[in-house]
Amino acid sequence: MDDYAAWTLTPYYFGPEQEFDVIWLGAGKDAVALGKAQDAYLSENEGIRAGFGEVVSCDAHSNFASINHKAPPKGETPKNSVLTFSDCSLKEGATFEALGAAMDEWTAHLDNAGSTAGIWHWYPVYGGGGEEFDFKWLEGFKNFAELGKDYESMGNGRGYETNGRLFGDLLDCDSNRAYVAQSRRFVQLR
Repeated sequence: MDDYAAWTLTPYYFGPEQEFDVIWLGAGKDAVALGKAQDAYLSENEGIRAGFGEVVSCDAHSNFASINHKAPPKGETPKNSVLTFSDCSLKEGATFEALGAAMDEWTAHLDNAGSTAGIWHWYPVYGGGGEEFDFKWLEGFKNFAELGKDYESMGNGRGYETNGRLFGDLLDCDSNRAYVAQSRRFVQLR
């Protein structure tokens, strides 16, 4: 299988509502590849599901559609990295088109500031229900130093002003959670 990558995510910056030890994050080159990975997992002769169940208990399994707003450097799929997640909802009257335009301007701002982050928005598709958000805002960094560079740019570099101007009337987002992502099955996805 050369079109499915997977990581384990362990919480690093988190609060008491994060009641898990690890997240298994899988991604396919496309939805067909992801479906094939699920078929392999469920196949009795592969033994994958049984082996997985011996080491990890899993009380949730969900699927998200992903939009990539800012690719990682050279478009490379990250191996080991730091991922941040925030749950976001569109404010009343905000549109998907306005969000897309704001994201274009925000990613240009980050590029000009030297950011190496990748940015995705994940929209819930399967396995959820009752979400209190419209999408998850995900950012990927090579390491904590790169995360710190963006954090510095946002604060002392006054990036919060641009961010507020672009998203203040569009989004409500909660605090970011950060996870250490360790590659468990690497393939270049794009």
